[in-house]
Amino acid sequence: MIDAHYLTAQAQAHRLRDEFWHLLCHRSELPASGDYLKLDWLGQEVVVFNDHGELVVFDNLCPHRGTRFFTDSHGNAPLTCPYHGWSYRAGAMHIPCRERYAQADLARATLHTLQIDWCADFLFAAPAPRMALEDQLGGTYNLLADVSFNIAGRSDLNARDFACDWRVALENALEPLHVPFVHPESLAQLQLGDGVNTFTPWTSIWHAELGNSAMIKKLRSVKRLFALDSQYEGYQSVYLFPFTMLSSTFSYSYSLQHFFPAAQPGRTHFSSRLLNGATRPASAAALQGFFDASAHMNRQVFAEDQAICERIAPGAIDDERFATLALDEEKIGHFRSCLQTALAV
Repeated sequence: MIDAHYLTAQAQAHRLRDEFWHLLCHRSELPASGDYLKLDWLGQEVVVFNDHGELVVFDNLCPHRGTRFFTDSHGNAPLTCPYHGWSYRAGAMHIPCRERYAQADLARATLHTLQIDWCADFLFAAPAPRMALEDQLGGTYNLLADVSFNIAGRSDLNARDFACDWRVALENALEPLHVPFVHPESLAQLQLGDGVNTFTPWTSIWHAELGNSAMIKKLRSVKRLFALDSQYEGYQSVYLFPFTMLSSTFSYSYSLQHFFPAAQPGRTHFSSRLLNGATRPASAAALQGFFDASAHMNRQVFAEDQAICERIAPGAIDDERFATLALDEEKIGHFRSCLQTALAV
């Protein structure tokens, strides 16, 4: 048994990264061959790449000399190293001038891939997971599968670095108590109710009704434009231990949020990607303004979150003087319990 007290925060974060599954993307975000998405965690860049219809996940380094394949956060390009022309396609490395390399070296020339698994159309990855994906998701597995079947593409990618510990940023996202104080002109406009929390060993879900009747009427008026198999007419926030959240209002779009620890202690690589709900064929253009407004609102909310998180004193997250939790913050208590359990193994 390892006493988590004696692990540094960065060592803890490395264990969480390596030993748990992480929801990286939805299949519809990378529809074409050559589409890629780059994510940053703990000094490592991870790429999800569409290789002729197959999604592969690997660190962003050419196995030849460690050159970064991609520098942009997302796009479409061949998986080719700009240094010496090494490339990857159809599941194999292609190396110019192969005769110039020792055979033993060529045998080791492969991408450093992560393990992957699917929950319907959601792609998960992990370096060395300690359990099966379905075991980690527990009762949340079926909910995520249903959500995944009602998503059709991405309309926004918002990435920013928070100058705070990743746990500070995550715990802020886990509780609604701060909403009227931090988000009076944004998220608070929904007038969220107290809601109900549901817990599994490694996930938590918050369902809350909206109290703004005008907003409810407006949201219901566009329902006919969507093609959703299932829908929750309220606010839903799903937490997937350790670094990921998925939130939605009326199931019309989903904000996939990552709170990845940075290599530098006390910093968080935050990103939010807006995943569009499935629309009827003739409705996509009509809903573009709706999705743009949702993206704008999300960006405002996360900028407000960043500002308040960066006001929390460094070290406060580990100081017992600041451990008081309200009833509205019970998801934080669940997260801390998960963290303790994960690091005690």
